[in-house]
Amino acid sequence: MIETLLDFAPSAAIAVLVLILLFVVHRIFERSTAAHGHQARNQLILFGLSGAGLLLVILVMPIGDSTRGQILGLIGIVLSAGIALSSTTFLGNAMAGVMLRAVKNFRMGDFIRTGDHFGRVSERGIFHTEIQTEDRELTTLPNLYLVTHPVTTIRTSGTIVSATVSLGYDVPRTKITELLLEAASRAGLGEAFVQVLELGDFSVTYRVAGLLGEVKQMLTARSRLRGCVMDALHEGKVEIVSPTFMNTRAQAEGTQFIPRAPRKRKTAAEELASTPESVVFDKAEDAESLEVLKQKRKKLSEDIAGLEKRIEEAEEGQETDSDTEQLERLERRRERLDKVIAGREANVNDHE
Repeated sequence: MIETLLDFAPSAAIAVLVLILLFVVHRIFERSTAAHGHQARNQLILFGLSGAGLLLVILVMPIGDSTRGQILGLIGIVLSAGIALSSTTFLGNAMAGVMLRAVKNFRMGDFIRTGDHFGRVSERGIFHTEIQTEDRELTTLPNLYLVTHPVTTIRTSGTIVSATVSLGYDVPRTKITELLLEAASRAGLGEAFVQVLELGDFSVTYRVAGLLGEVKQMLTARSRLRGCVMDALHEGKVEIVSPTFMNTRAQAEGTQFIPRAPRKRKTAAEELASTPESVVFDKAEDAESLEVLKQKRKKLSEDIAGLEKRIEEAEEGQETDSDTEQLERLERRRERLDKVIAGREANVNDHE
């Protein structure tokens, strides 16, 4: 028994070393600021190290070549079966996560729509993608679902915001068009246009739309446009009532059912001062700003590495004080940025 234990001692020692290595790498990924935000890459590295460690332990085990070959063959069969069943297992989500990162059709903080789901991307992992909906809820979508279903990404350069309204045939179309364009202008939309969507039996359906430059204010812009449409039509003496509108109260002939205009109307800038997006998409907003900070830190690290290389390549005594001072400034800036990133990461974790 003692001889058998001694024969297995090297493989046991290697197994312990592999476990220690995996634990150390995992702790490094948790503590390193630069590694945060790359969960998919970190998980793939740990998975690869685990597989390599397992093969190393099998190769040093004191067993016969035939037995070792059978074990390696069994592992190969298991991996082959897992890949064959990847469409319905976690391996499928992992492959889909790699594909999504390669395609780069959306990033942190983007508005996406897939199936019945709509929201801002608040987290991206190797197996899943999390979005924050309009109700501030966090919805987790498997990456395999995003690969097998069309994904619509709202362009950061701007999006179209629209509203529809049904009006009677008794109002001239040209007048409606002028009023709806005025409403789009009040709502702060650019390049506005009006369309006639449907000629119904009792009413005409109009659509007014315009370009919104700041997509983060999309919810507010939609609500503001609808409100401006109501105000503009009421000010233009156009009733917005159902074609089957009936009122049993006796009214004088020519009475119009239009609410009185307020004494002072809020401007678009005043309405933007208090918007629901800051509450609805709080985690997605923090995740997007965190991603931007990490990109800045990456660029800063590249500048520091280039400056250090230039100082090292300079001949002794020829390095300039300006390069040294610039290097110190960049390092101090990176330290401050690390603290900011750590604080933002804590805020993102608090939302979970």
